[in-house]
Amino acid sequence: MKLSHKWVSLEEISPNMPVAVIASEDANFLKHHGFDYKAIENAAKNNVKGKRTLGGSTITQQTAKNVFLWQGRSWVRKGLEAYFTVLIELMWSKQRIMEVYLNSIEMGDGIYGAEAVAMEHFGVHASELTKDQCATIAATLPNPLRFNSAHPSNYIVKRTAKIIKEMRFVKRFPKEGEDK
Repeated sequence: MKLSHKWVSLEEISPNMPVAVIASEDANFLKHHGFDYKAIENAAKNNVKGKRTLGGSTITQQTAKNVFLWQGRSWVRKGLEAYFTVLIELMWSKQRIMEVYLNSIEMGDGIYGAEAVAMEHFGVHASELTKDQCATIAATLPNPLRFNSAHPSNYIVKRTAKIIKEMRFVKRFPKEGEDK
């Protein structure tokens, strides 16, 4: 099995990447304290209606799962995820959460983090990723083993276009110490 990963600081990642993942994964990231109750409620309603399973997980919850827990679905893991989410939000800045998230999530088969996916799929460093490339990577995040940002399917191309539109509504991601 191939494993590709290289940790880089948030400053070494294109400023478009945090904006793209916020637009794609967690529009209220800068406003909530780890849980987006409206997104959780909407996901629960869709799941009860038997519609396609939607997650209500925030970037902080995904970070907790990826860094401290195991894959899979269970009530025990969800409980621990909630516990770690609270701790992360109390102890880390939004910038630190985003940095850990962008360095720990799987972005392709055996590809972990923004630097690895930038090099593997686009032949550039994470700092050099374009807005479109960041949106394409973000479009694959719900299932990076099924979708490939280097060879986007028609579905990913459409999802990328939607994310680019949503990125207009996301403020520039603040630097450490700046107001949200």
